[in-house]
Amino acid sequence: MARTLNFDGDRQADLSVHGGVDKAIYGYPSEHYEYWRKELPDVDFLWGGFGENLTTEGLFEDSTYIGDRYRIGEIEVVVTQPRLPCYKLGLRFDRADMVKRFLASRRSGFYFAVKKEGFAQTGDSIELLSRDPSRVSVTDIVRVYAFEREDVETIRRAMSVEALPESWRAYFQQQLEKQSG
Repeated sequence: MARTLNFDGDRQADLSVHGGVDKAIYGYPSEHYEYWRKELPDVDFLWGGFGENLTTEGLFEDSTYIGDRYRIGEIEVVVTQPRLPCYKLGLRFDRADMVKRFLASRRSGFYFAVKKEGFAQTGDSIELLSRDPSRVSVTDIVRVYAFEREDVETIRRAMSVEALPESWRAYFQQQLEKQSG
């Protein structure tokens, strides 16, 4: 059962920095696991290994847009933001460089807000219900956050997307103010 804050029985440990309405469900593409198996052949990667609630198939950061609405089983979700790794990812894999590697890979996965509660189960299709017209991809957000902070056009487009959480808007506003002096 997916609820506004998470799946039943799958709560986030520290709600001060994890989870919440805008990060109720974390999706990570199954296709990324092959990349990680090649990058870190000594690690035994199991589904859910990146802490995701949903290991998806066919959704990728470069073609998944902030504000896109999907149906999965009975639930309806909206893409809100990429995952930014914290030190706990390094602890999980017992690698000091894992946070840096994860961000550099640009294989962030994405968070969903739950807009309609309900049941979802393994094998349910992920149906696109609507696409945000701004077409700011999850990849775009990671790119302007970590790699190309001077891309003012994308930052402004991102800030116009209703589904982008206020914390991201505030961060991007600060970046724009720094750039304008």
